[in-house]
Amino acid sequence: MHEELAPAGLTIIAVALDESADSAREWVDAADPRPTYPVLLDREFVVAERYGIINVPSTVWIDEHDRIVRPPDITPGDDTFKEFTKIDSSIHHDALRRWVDHDELAFDADGARARQLAPSPDEQQGRVERRLAAHLLRAARSEAAERHFDRAAALAPMDWTIRRGSMPLRGVDPFGNAFFDFYQEWEAAGRPAYGVPSSSGE
Repeated sequence: MHEELAPAGLTIIAVALDESADSAREWVDAADPRPTYPVLLDREFVVAERYGIINVPSTVWIDEHDRIVRPPDITPGDDTFKEFTKIDSSIHHDALRRWVDHDELAFDADGARARQLAPSPDEQQGRVERRLAAHLLRAARSEAAERHFDRAAALAPMDWTIRRGSMPLRGVDPFGNAFFDFYQEWEAAGRPAYGVPSSSGE
């Protein structure tokens, strides 16, 4: 998509929510084809917090005037996990082409704003707890870190960037049983996604 649409003005920037460049590089190197766009590292999850990203992979569309014209949305780059996500990547690709080539968006400015939900107080506190936990872990205070990771998960139970994103830091396999337990919780909550309050499961 980058190579196809870059001549028309599209710039893609990927941001990895990982603890280290090596963790992100593993995915970049394994990608086929390998990305031709920059991949940045965000250890502190600043991008996720500022743009309201609660799941990955997600995209945010920002126009040439720095306006968010499509808030975060779950958008796999291909159909590798289609059976799991139940999302057809071609739908996103076609929408992206319509925006870049014809300036056609799925919703107007009011619709985009309506889909940018402010975090609830619990979700905001959960993000602070996750940050503190990561800081404590880096300071070799793993017991204290675990308490704050647990608090973060309790406060923002449907936030994938907190729940699943913290697993590698905690020495938990992000593709193992803990992930599938979380996934079942998410399914039981009705697969909450963007555009609905993630803490309510509505």
